[in-house]
Amino acid sequence: MIYFDNSATTKPYKEVLETYMTVSEQFFGNPSSIHKLGGKSEQLLSKARLQVADLLSVQPSEIIFTSGGTEGNNLAIKGTAMMHRSRGKHLITTEIEHPSIYEAYKQLEGIGFEVTYLSPDEDGFISVEKVAAALRENTILVSIIHVNNETGAIQPIREIGQFLKKYPKIFFHVDAVQGIGKVPLYIKQSAIDLLSVSGHKFHSVKGTGFLYVREGVTLSSMMTGGSQEREIRSGTENLAGIVAMARALRITLEKQKSKSDDLLKLRNELLYHLEKIDGAVINSPSSNFAPHILNISFVGLKPEVIVHALSEENIYISTKSACSSKNYEISRVLQSMGKSEQVAGSAIRISLSYENTIEEVKMFNEVMSEVIKNLYKVTR
Repeated sequence: MIYFDNSATTKPYKEVLETYMTVSEQFFGNPSSIHKLGGKSEQLLSKARLQVADLLSVQPSEIIFTSGGTEGNNLAIKGTAMMHRSRGKHLITTEIEHPSIYEAYKQLEGIGFEVTYLSPDEDGFISVEKVAAALRENTILVSIIHVNNETGAIQPIREIGQFLKKYPKIFFHVDAVQGIGKVPLYIKQSAIDLLSVSGHKFHSVKGTGFLYVREGVTLSSMMTGGSQEREIRSGTENLAGIVAMARALRITLEKQKSKSDDLLKLRNELLYHLEKIDGAVINSPSSNFAPHILNISFVGLKPEVIVHALSEENIYISTKSACSSKNYEISRVLQSMGKSEQVAGSAIRISLSYENTIEEVKMFNEVMSEVIKNLYKVTR
């Protein structure tokens, strides 16, 4: 099997699954319970929070555990909007956001908020100047994705964050789901107020994630009922998942230090061969790109047909975001970049992890060439 759909989800590390099982078996007490077993669980929860915070160079009190990226994004956006709506109802985001952000803003528009959706340039980038031009007196929140989940374009988060520091009443939210562990991002230096992360994107188990909430930032809770997670996110904590996620994050960040160059070599090897195939159009940018994502169109071919044909060869890639890939609409992200309907409607995404090898890439290139050639024979 060749698995090149790591932006959709990753295979949990063996050590992470072992951690999950151990915690499930030995620390099954509710961290909120006042008895001895609950106390041990609470201590383990605090240790995991400290580990995550240390890895990101932030304070433990700034980490709120969630069920993943979608919850984190919704909590950050809706929680900020609802808490601070008396100060202003203008929000800024982009046309290249993940659906969990884009739809959250659409929902807020439905209840009276005004949203400005910034358009990217032809390579998929949002400039500081565009953010600056969109600001209003009543702007309270700006959301910018770090690494685009479809194209891999890396946004100038630090530059935007530093610019927004001049406007202390505006909160800056970053979706770091696709970049974490692959593209360095320094939270404090980038003046980020809120940052969303999902565990299953870096080899943790599904249903895990966290939201960084800068000290002093207040949110309206989207899930009420208890006092967990600073009363921002009520509900019994997924202790086994949280501890497993902390371990997965540590392992992944270690691999980022030692294997980033290897990951980039894999992407370059893919690009070198794929762009030579008849009908290929590269949609990912040629600079400032993440080393694990490659978006390419084979004009005239349906992306789902390519995905299914590769599946028959035990090779796995995807179309756009996994959250919307079963809905065969043309990519909103690629269209916002000015791609033609023909190009945007035939795009596929190849996404790598540190677990992939050069042998897999070479085999993939051989199979892909044959698959595309055969599909064109049928359609032309």
